[in-house]
Amino acid sequence: MPVSATSFHFPSGLRSSDLTPPTRRELRRQETQEALVEAAMRLLSEKGFEETTTDEIAAAAGISRRTLFRHFPTKADIVTAWAQKMTDVLTDHVNQCDKAMPPHEVISSALEAVVPHMAKTRSEALAFVCLIERTPGLRSVSLQKYAQWEESLAVAMTNRLPQTEDRILAARVVARSGTAAFRTGIDEWIRVKGRVGLISILRRVFALQLEYLHA
Repeated sequence: MPVSATSFHFPSGLRSSDLTPPTRRELRRQETQEALVEAAMRLLSEKGFEETTTDEIAAAAGISRRTLFRHFPTKADIVTAWAQKMTDVLTDHVNQCDKAMPPHEVISSALEAVVPHMAKTRSEALAFVCLIERTPGLRSVSLQKYAQWEESLAVAMTNRLPQTEDRILAARVVARSGTAAFRTGIDEWIRVKGRVGLISILRRVFALQLEYLHA
């Protein structure tokens, strides 16, 4: 399953321009990891997290079981890698937002920016989201992801809100409310079985949040 090396995500807060060009060996490793995560997420979402074996994941990715364990010691680590990609996208987007952009626009645009990176198709994205949000054994992965999002957004908001005594507390409130809006949008997207685009749902949720919190 070939995967472009350019799709590999960089550590939170970093971009490709911040790093030295990867070696050919590093590129091969990145390609293998990307292909492995994509194949594993597809298989896990189709068959179920507990029902899928590591041997099946390795076969789907076209690698040996030994190679699989070199990259990811457990199945949960694979899902964590997929979730980390979303965190990296959000953090990178926030860091690139214009300093003059209003806080609510920073948060909504950053959360929307995550959506295209979930999967190649809407149906796969929905399946991957259902996997991480509805599998009891992956609850900690989901909660960790949202906690990281809140941290990234809170840091960004701290640098944008007025210099008041409650600035840090306010930044955390804004960040958490933004993440809560995204989670609400995800719940609604799952409820309607993906018949409506996630970004459209998120924009409805953000609009309702602004309307009723500022009423």
